[in-house]
Amino acid sequence: MLDNTTRPTIEYVLFDMDGLMIDSEKVYTDVTNKILGQYGKEMTWDIKAGLMGKPEIQAAEHLLSFFPDIPLTLPSYLEQRNTLQDAIWPTVPLLPGVRKLVLHLKAHNIPIAVATGSRRRNFELKTGHLGEVFECFEGKVICGDDKQYKMQGKPAPDIFLVAAKEMLGVDVGDPQYPANDEQKENRMRGLVFEDGVPGLQAGKRAGMSVIWVPDANLLDLGYAGKERADQTLKSVENFVPEEWGLPPYIS
Repeated sequence: MLDNTTRPTIEYVLFDMDGLMIDSEKVYTDVTNKILGQYGKEMTWDIKAGLMGKPEIQAAEHLLSFFPDIPLTLPSYLEQRNTLQDAIWPTVPLLPGVRKLVLHLKAHNIPIAVATGSRRRNFELKTGHLGEVFECFEGKVICGDDKQYKMQGKPAPDIFLVAAKEMLGVDVGDPQYPANDEQKENRMRGLVFEDGVPGLQAGKRAGMSVIWVPDANLLDLGYAGKERADQTLKSVENFVPEEWGLPPYIS
């Protein structure tokens, strides 16, 4: 973890969405357990931790691998899940501190973008009622099914590098090739907000600083991966912008 004197000055900020900006992880958990409950099964937090941040199909396959004894196919699970979730997404709320931070960065002309593993149609369902915040991004959003970018899913660094390059115009290089010195410097000027372990890994592998805001249940699992967050917070509310060279909040 970097202290205040060694942290790079941040020039752009990238946000994950699910579980970081919006309270969608509870929806995922409740819906999944409603489906599994038909077979007397339940998704535990150690299983859920392995799903967070993964692309949709990969996450669903990982989930079902823990329940080989139930007659639930991948297509059936996805159909049931999508139907239940779609009814809830238009009401999902922002998490604490998100509105304040996004509007603050926008007011100070700090470049911002969203980098989410969520499908674009789901992104639109989840954010259509939250225009005050998501309109601040001015369409600078990368979704997990944006096939034109040929991205690998998190924990690969692709989505954050693509978001910086394609949405914000920062020369961070290409995920498939080694970065030169200038591109490495540009990567270091990026700050990623994440809640999941794969997202934390992706941000660090992208060469960026990562603010990790995990669910308390995830912390209880004692994550001890190779990549470490630069700062771990209980809530986005606890973020202090000036610690990262960003304009301070005005009381």
